[in-house]
Amino acid sequence: MKITDVKTEVVHIPLKKPFRIAFAVQDHSVNVLVKIMTDDGLWGIGEAAPFEPVTGENAGTVLEVLKLFRQGLIGRDALDIEGAHRMMDGLIAGNTAAKAAVDIALYDLRGKAMGQPLYKVLGGGKNQFVTDMTVGIDTPEAMAAEARERVEKDGFSVLKIKAGICPADDVRALQLIREAVGPHIRLRVDANQGYTYSDAVRTLKAFAELGVEAVEQCLPGWDLEGMRDLRGRVDIKLMLDEAVHSPIDAARACRMGAADSINIKLMKCGGLYPAQQINAIAEANHVECMVGCMVETKVAMAAGAALVAARDNITEADCDSFMSAVDPEMGMPGGFTVQNGVYTLGDRPGLGLDIDF
Repeated sequence: MKITDVKTEVVHIPLKKPFRIAFAVQDHSVNVLVKIMTDDGLWGIGEAAPFEPVTGENAGTVLEVLKLFRQGLIGRDALDIEGAHRMMDGLIAGNTAAKAAVDIALYDLRGKAMGQPLYKVLGGGKNQFVTDMTVGIDTPEAMAAEARERVEKDGFSVLKIKAGICPADDVRALQLIREAVGPHIRLRVDANQGYTYSDAVRTLKAFAELGVEAVEQCLPGWDLEGMRDLRGRVDIKLMLDEAVHSPIDAARACRMGAADSINIKLMKCGGLYPAQQINAIAEANHVECMVGCMVETKVAMAAGAALVAARDNITEADCDSFMSAVDPEMGMPGGFTVQNGVYTLGDRPGLGLDIDF
């Protein structure tokens, strides 16, 4: 099965409301879809969801890099995903969202060729898991109101609370959120590198008293030593996100004992192939993983969801961003459903989405 052509399409994703984290505010995303076609008549769809503060890319750079990859992909065996990554890494460093788009399309193709849904292609047997829902930074009162709505109206049992700008406001927000949602809703916090070490010590102790079970990337991504030391000073699980882009990053973090868990994002690492490597390294070091996301359509979200379903060591999911779009479906029916925070994956081959261009 040889690759015969590669096409791209730019998609604009407006959000229902601006989404604020410690270092950025987003009210939309401009992503790139990729279609890889073969001489067997099969084709696969992938997606790049670039985010400049994290991946260093935007839609323009993704399109240029995909032109480069197209030359290396045409004529290649569509099932040789490792070879495709070797080719892409040999042509250009970084550019992980562009690489993820190619990777996802090739895995979609593999699933179609096998006649199996992607979670089974990846070796999994379950088709359900629970995702959290993220609450962006706002006033503490507004965040508590949103948290209550997400629980009472939408049925979510796990909330991820963004933080990292003002520690005092963060603690106040978590106090109000806990009061609003009650003691049984699971809470975790994502500070997006926003705290100093001393702020983190004080703030995380306050979070622990409120029953927060984990805090994600509270220190800058480069400060693995700080994360390692912080683990010994607070009674709360620590997760790495921006500190781990690659399998090499994961190996170093595990070797240093810098994390209780790692947030894997396909756009950050370059797709499902390196994501599985990160998880394997983490699992060998008794470190659990979560699959997170950028602002993505159902294409990349279906790929991330398949990975969650396929690996027991991926114990948490933060696969919620498509639900924040003005049109979550975006003309892409199928793949999966989400009800009360529970993902149920379909059994159609590959990503299982009804989309073409």
